[in-house]
Amino acid sequence: MPPPAPGFVPPPAPAAHPQPQAAPQSPTPGVPAPHAPAPQPPAPHVPAPQPPVPHAPAPQPSHASVQSPPDSTGHVRLPTGDPVAMPSPPLAQGAPDPASTTLAVLLIGPAGAGKTSVAKYWAEHRRVPTAHISLDDVREWVRSGFADPQSGWNDHSEAQYRLARRTCGFAARNFLANGISCILDDAVFPDRPVVGLGGWKRHVGPGLLPVVLLPGLEIVLERNAERSGNRRLTDEEVARIHGRMAGWYGSGLPIIDNSQLDVEATAQVLDEVLARSIASPPQW
Repeated sequence: MPPPAPGFVPPPAPAAHPQPQAAPQSPTPGVPAPHAPAPQPPAPHVPAPQPPVPHAPAPQPSHASVQSPPDSTGHVRLPTGDPVAMPSPPLAQGAPDPASTTLAVLLIGPAGAGKTSVAKYWAEHRRVPTAHISLDDVREWVRSGFADPQSGWNDHSEAQYRLARRTCGFAARNFLANGISCILDDAVFPDRPVVGLGGWKRHVGPGLLPVVLLPGLEIVLERNAERSGNRRLTDEEVARIHGRMAGWYGSGLPIIDNSQLDVEATAQVLDEVLARSIASPPQW
């Protein structure tokens, strides 16, 4: 066979066809040969499990945005108590009606003057919501370690008095801020400024209206004799307190002598005094 010419490229060889495999022969004559297993399709590819992606927690609504049913306990928003301003006199002519005006009143007087009884009655018979706050009651919230002034006035008793007065002032401001009048009672001495009117004005506000309840000495001695426990003082102590209270005369504060008045009549006079105080507030 002559050699190929230069540049001759032989054609590609034909692809080899796969030869069929011979069926397996049975090693035992007369026994059919086993069939070759049918080819199985490849198993599907299963991706490896991925760790879950953490989800950011949903933002929680702030306390201010929580909408609660109107009757839910603990979710009623109340105005904050600011210092009590001076009550405004009515625009119409005529005396103001203290029974329908929101007021902050401080009833001053010695032991046995009837401050607590008058304050309670006055608060219970007004046409507007009114609270009575007694400083003696608040002082006696302290049970263990109570500093009884009858045992002697000292730094401990003065500190508890200041704390009770501040607590009363805080309560009064919050009552007034929510439309509830207040009457407070305390035995404020005119000759003791450290626990005097200045502290009440600071804790309640300039709109506090002070009124002095000052009956005669015989009256306060009789009323003191009807008391019991920490509220009852010796006759000597009652006389000493009563004498110091006389310093309120000439102070410019309104004074009620309720020696011949019962509780109801004294409350009526108190309304008259407050009407004048609203129209022309006392300077103190």
